[in-house]
Amino acid sequence: MRTIHTAIALLLCSLALPVLAQDKPADTMQIVREKIQADKKLFIAQNMKLTESEAQAFWPVYDRYQNDLVKLTDRTIKLIENYAKNYEALTDETAQKLLDEFLAIEGDRLKLRESYRPQFMKVLAAKRVARYYQLENKIHAVVSYDLARKIPLVK
Repeated sequence: MRTIHTAIALLLCSLALPVLAQDKPADTMQIVREKIQADKKLFIAQNMKLTESEAQAFWPVYDRYQNDLVKLTDRTIKLIENYAKNYEALTDETAQKLLDEFLAIEGDRLKLRESYRPQFMKVLAAKRVARYYQLENKIHAVVSYDLARKIPLVK
């Protein structure tokens, strides 16, 4: 569990502190991202306890899902950066655009989960898929909570 907390802390640094990220070379941020993804995969592996045959079928679907999930993470980072850039002089128009993008990201996150459910159900029993989705939800909840703590409310 400590590994996932470390990964989440690194993710939060890359999400909640975009100004600092801009000062670092892009390859450093890519290394951080790869470390987070590896730690997350280890966390999932430790908590799923897949058999060898389950693992062979599960990990390719997992990897595709994570690649699609990264696109949502990138959109979230961009959203936070836009909020940070506009925070001091936020207009109603900009607030509306940010809110629209936030809701679009959340909607796309749900669509992504729904679109992958049949793929996961083809390779794992329903209880195992439910467990995996619980793990993903727990990770998302921790990240969301920490972001909510660190990102100031609209003035």
